[in-house]
Amino acid sequence: MASTNLLDSIHDPAELRRLPRTQLKGLADELRECVLQNVARTGGHLSSNLGTVELTIALHYVFNTPQDRLVWDVGHQTYPHKILTGRRERMPTLRQLGGISGFPRRDESEYDTFGTAHSSTSISAALGMALAARQKGEDRKAVAIIGDGAMTAGMAFEALNNAGVERDARLLVVLNDNDMSISPPVGALNRYLAQLMSGNFYAAAKNVGKTVLGPVPPLLELAKRLEQGAKGMVVPATLFEKFGFNYIGPIDG
Repeated sequence: MASTNLLDSIHDPAELRRLPRTQLKGLADELRECVLQNVARTGGHLSSNLGTVELTIALHYVFNTPQDRLVWDVGHQTYPHKILTGRRERMPTLRQLGGISGFPRRDESEYDTFGTAHSSTSISAALGMALAARQKGEDRKAVAIIGDGAMTAGMAFEALNNAGVERDARLLVVLNDNDMSISPPVGALNRYLAQLMSGNFYAAAKNVGKTVLGPVPPLLELAKRLEQGAKGMVVPATLFEKFGFNYIGPIDG
């Protein structure tokens, strides 16, 4: 059995945020092993959760959960989230009678901000939370984590349409594009996302710039500040920028 020294010390995300960043890769290895061991006993969704280990750690590390709200669209990807939010000892009861749910449940944990399976509701729910926080004067952020399969639903586009005009809403949308839904995704949006992923020209230009300007830190810092504008010169604005979002990516997660 693999060592879980780091994971043993994490009982809530506040403890996670006290780790130095150099230890996060080791924590991800332990977290992935924990998912494997538990799903081997109880059954459940394996590959989708192995694919969100680093993302889950990053979100809880950067955001002040549960004050900041994480809204998972694909609820069966939340096993790492459950492990990091105080439910590791209950993981052997996953999907068992009287045990913890295989999906987020608001009555199970304050970290489960929205109960869902995979119904393309995360952006609208997170937007509602962001707007409510703004109206109440609360200092909190809302994050929607949505998959490429869920993004194809009409409700997701309605939410993007509404969010794009709420300029001061503290909303982040993470599109977890693993090129998979219940079956391989099809349609025009899938084709568009594939084109984004293959946009190697901009990535290559960016890497060349880092190599050339790396020895001159002031110029490299200036280049970083100009990067967003330069991207618009090299590649067309993305669909998401047309909706009013500042799009960053794609990023190899």
